[in-house]
Amino acid sequence: MKEVVLDTETTGISIKEGHRIVEIGCIELDNLIPTKNKFHCYINPERKVSEKAFEVHGYTDEFLSKQKKFNEVYEDFLSFIENKTLIIHNSEFDIAHLNNELKLLGKKQLENNIIDTLSLARDKFPGSSVSLDSLCKRYRIDNSKRTHHTALIDCELLAKVYINLIGQKEPTLNFNQEDLINENINTSKVSYYKKIIEPTNKEIELHNEYLKSNLKKNNFN
Repeated sequence: MKEVVLDTETTGISIKEGHRIVEIGCIELDNLIPTKNKFHCYINPERKVSEKAFEVHGYTDEFLSKQKKFNEVYEDFLSFIENKTLIIHNSEFDIAHLNNELKLLGKKQLENNIIDTLSLARDKFPGSSVSLDSLCKRYRIDNSKRTHHTALIDCELLAKVYINLIGQKEPTLNFNQEDLINENINTSKVSYYKKIIEPTNKEIELHNEYLKSNLKKNNFN
């Protein structure tokens, strides 16, 4: 089961105000394990970045003016996500912007199945903050690289959050001290250790059942 963790950055919030995409990041998961397949590009939005958006991602108009336009990258993007479920935090925002870009080119809207981790987190932690930073903190995921909201870094963090959300896994400190010593790790400085474990066939079966019951078709205009 292949899925794609996806994130975008934009010139601003509303497509009704003419805001456009400036960055797309994607990471492929195969049975919940990140593969080496990634898609990433900066995009010339052909308009200025709003002040608020600049504060979020830090991409200047000068930098973006030198990047490819959406019509030069969309085919590679669509090929990368073809027939794959999209994992997105607040999918309504990203899908609306992606569909707007496709609409401007006269192309059909995305029809991928979508899992919105924001909705998952709200259901699991009602009344709590469910921002990406808050979820990283809850699951003890290191987000120190996230000085700005950049698409690929956000995808890397969201992939870890998603696996924890659906697996209901909490970080464990039940590690083998000898393993750490053999890896030349200073155990006095270890605050969090979690081995990557391949899912069993039963876990994969349960995950597939979860997808069947929770997937939703995107209906954003």
